[in-house]
Amino acid sequence: MTGTRRSSEGLDARRSKLLFRSWHRGMREMDLILGSFADAQIDALTGDELDQYERLLDIPDTEFLAVLTGERPVPADIDCAVLQKVLASRQAMTF
Repeated sequence: MTGTRRSSEGLDARRSKLLFRSWHRGMREMDLILGSFADAQIDALTGDELDQYERLLDIPDTEFLAVLTGERPVPADIDCAVLQKVLASRQAMTF
């Protein structure tokens, strides 16, 4: 996998920006996890879910990767519906 399989064509500016940010994290593992999630889900997220996703994207890669891989428990302050969707999509991934 080299990057997004989804075009930002047809997405509003906010969703397009989030798709880009998902694939350009700085840590390839995070690119793959969040980019794949965004490819599949970005157009279906509600406004509240987009807010949640933006907050998740603000978490530094090293901290967030540990949560996504199960090395650290999910902190209560970031546990939300979108995080649960990301975790479910992560479990379905094969590397």
